[in-house]
Amino acid sequence: MQDKEKDFEKPEGLSLKSGLYCVATPIGNLRDITMRALDVLRSADMVLCEDTRMTRKLLGAYQISARLQVYNDHSGDGVRERVLEMLAQGKVLALVSDAGMPLISDPGYKLVRACREKGFYVTSVPGASATLSALQISGLPSNKFCFLGFLPSKSSARKKVLNEWAGVNATLIAFETAPRLKASLMDIGEALGEREVAVVREITKKFEEVKCGVPEELSQFYEENGKPKGEIVLVIAPPGEDADGVIGDEELADMLRGALKSMKVKEAAKVVGEKTGRKKSDLYDMALNISKEGK
Repeated sequence: MQDKEKDFEKPEGLSLKSGLYCVATPIGNLRDITMRALDVLRSADMVLCEDTRMTRKLLGAYQISARLQVYNDHSGDGVRERVLEMLAQGKVLALVSDAGMPLISDPGYKLVRACREKGFYVTSVPGASATLSALQISGLPSNKFCFLGFLPSKSSARKKVLNEWAGVNATLIAFETAPRLKASLMDIGEALGEREVAVVREITKKFEEVKCGVPEELSQFYEENGKPKGEIVLVIAPPGEDADGVIGDEELADMLRGALKSMKVKEAAKVVGEKTGRKKSDLYDMALNISKEGK
């Protein structure tokens, strides 16, 4: 069998600027890749990847031969120095993770920082993201959100992280493994109370599923239906949310009071309406009453 790495050739007529290209790859469905990403992968002098087996599967689906170099959490300074040397020679390098956007809970930020410090061109080739896809289909507020990465494996550390984020007025997004899901739901309930949680798993795959409810309800569901399988993203409602994810009147009033410190009634209603999705007419009346109370 002919060695694909030795047989590698760049596509004719395509010229890319030397630099590091952070290329998004599919998170499940192999067709979720952009044409630009394919162009970069075909023309790169080398593709840096977490696992050559995973990356070869993707490249094989699109008949792409490429030189591969492992770059993961265990890659040291020597590997980064080699990358910098190749960029100094004018090479085009692509950085991919096993799935989704590189650097999002994946290795790579040290490499990007080193490249930028040396003045090399670094750019993003955006695409599929489990974080944003889960947020989209969770049905929870998307105007403000925070990504926590993977939750800690131990309960005490997990509770500490959740407590640190408890007061943040934003939707929380975290990665979790199937074996730890039940324990994590229990800790979420203890640290954050009865906030709505969406368990989003197997995004873009055949058995994609979204289950929503408060932590106790979800724990009961998985107790009765068995442990889920596959990749899981947890999307947790902000504080002050009721069961259907709508911001309560008390929190709206607090938001309006804050806005009224520097805005007129009409402007405050508009700004809070854009943030929450609530009707501006209702917010105007509420803001007007708050303004009168203040006077």
